[in-house]
Amino acid sequence: MRLAALLMTMLMALAGTATADDTAVGRVVDDRVVGGERVSIAEHPWVVYLADSGGYQFCGGTLVAPTKVVTAAHCAAGRTPRNTRVVVGREDKNSDQGRVVRVTDIWVHSDYLTADQGADVAVLTLRDAMAERPLPLAGPQDESLYAPGTPGRVLGWGRTSEQGAVSRYLLGATVPVMADADCADVYLQYDPAEMTCAGYPEGGVDTCQGDSGGPLVAGGKLIGITSWGEGCARRNRPGIYTRVLAYADAIEAQLVA
Repeated sequence: MRLAALLMTMLMALAGTATADDTAVGRVVDDRVVGGERVSIAEHPWVVYLADSGGYQFCGGTLVAPTKVVTAAHCAAGRTPRNTRVVVGREDKNSDQGRVVRVTDIWVHSDYLTADQGADVAVLTLRDAMAERPLPLAGPQDESLYAPGTPGRVLGWGRTSEQGAVSRYLLGATVPVMADADCADVYLQYDPAEMTCAGYPEGGVDTCQGDSGGPLVAGGKLIGITSWGEGCARRNRPGIYTRVLAYADAIEAQLVA
């Protein structure tokens, strides 16, 4: 059963990263770096984070064009440009490194309902063009990047353990892409046409709360958007990512809008 709106509001206040879409039937869906290490923003200039107007970081994102950021729909749904900021070039959240950029438009995929039902993709338009190098999107020629065993790189400022604190610094970790059949065995909601999953059978490395909307990178391309999963880094519970290839046309249309 999905939690009542009041309870979810309380959880949002306590966790700081939950949204009304963070539950699925019979399990909590985390907007999910656990088992990672600190990485340099200079080497990953396209990684950004989303913050509210008070500066509180709640999700991640990826700069894919000078004024465009791809994130998860459940990070953007219900938000407005007025109360949303994108922080670019800041490795340490407690520093004044980089820029805090205003948003002028928020596009959420029209098919989005909840993260575990797919279409968990959104595009934010920035008021100012960024000089940082954007990350290319996976396209039709990149199907091989979704092959099982492909090493994927995940990044974010989220929790470092399932019940732990969020990270002050940008963290990164490597997780292998898993076979669709294995993912479907774990999650009834898993749709290989719209999703991909990554992780180790034994767990230990994963995205976690606060990383949602951030990138899954392989072959120098954005192949996934951190979306949902059960817990963080649990055994036989991989993280689920929006399959960028499935939405490449819709995203590309927003890049020229």
